[in-house]
Amino acid sequence: MDQWYLDNLVCPVDKKPLKYENDVLLSSSGRKYPVVEGVPIMLVDNIEQTMPLITASLERSKGNLDVIDSRASHLYLESLGISEEEKKGVIRLDEAEDSNIDPVVSYIIGATSGYAYKNLIGKIENYPIPDIRLGNGNGKLLLDVGCNWGRWSIAASRKGYMVVGIDPSLGAVMAAKRVADKLEIPIKYVVGDSRFLPFRGELFDYSFSYSVLQHLSKNNVKKSLSEINRVLKLNGQSVVQMPNFLGIRCLQHQFNRKFRDAKGFDVRYWSISELKTTFDQIVGSSDISVDCYFGLGLQNSDAKYMSGVTKLIIGMSEFLRKTSMYIPLMKY
Repeated sequence: MDQWYLDNLVCPVDKKPLKYENDVLLSSSGRKYPVVEGVPIMLVDNIEQTMPLITASLERSKGNLDVIDSRASHLYLESLGISEEEKKGVIRLDEAEDSNIDPVVSYIIGATSGYAYKNLIGKIENYPIPDIRLGNGNGKLLLDVGCNWGRWSIAASRKGYMVVGIDPSLGAVMAAKRVADKLEIPIKYVVGDSRFLPFRGELFDYSFSYSVLQHLSKNNVKKSLSEINRVLKLNGQSVVQMPNFLGIRCLQHQFNRKFRDAKGFDVRYWSISELKTTFDQIVGSSDISVDCYFGLGLQNSDAKYMSGVTKLIIGMSEFLRKTSMYIPLMKY
């Protein structure tokens, strides 16, 4: 097992050091965290989980300790929340060795950027890696919270950061690991819960999270922010993308669900003032800037993958985003 994990991981519950024995990380209190193909599975059981796939990830990782089906151990479709019918449409790894795109990524790409990629499932020919709006990393340590298949982790690594990605989906993390290995990018991955980060305190220079925390209840967001604050160095920085409830696309989503309260994995919508107050109190003095308009995660770097209409929307979004840098009121 990579020594970095042994030096920097702690029990996500009691935050105490761990010891490694027979592909399991053990806490002093007797908690066990399996290591699957070099990836620590640091999920906490016997608690209320934020989504069903966490339970599936826990069950799959524990099963892997006894018997490993070579195909299932790579795909972990059970932990992706994919139905039996949907599984039939996913290419197995052993049938896609010549493909440039990991088959799991080819499927879950549909959820990227607020489902902007839905029509590209199974059709992408290269990985859509965005331009992360951070300065050069110069080897500083960055935590990507909710990394999924590693899109932003790769973006940060290419900017010079040493990246650690964490996500509760075993399937997504194993896909991220395969992608990073194939691209020869040295990213470390952990399966874990943002409410219980399994890292020692004051470890990271940066924390980054894109279009993730809004899927949690506001109370769980606050728990996650407290954990992010704990693992950041004294002068560390946190960058988090979340939706503004007055956004055009956000209003459409809320209208479609008749403005009912969010449940499960639904997006929770925050006001700008609520976001600022919460981040100021938990993480530290915070600034608000615009990520995009007309969507939840549209990036200028994605335009080449889109149709003419969507390209136009992305172009308009980028123009307005840049304008908002000079007219602060536009962030609302």
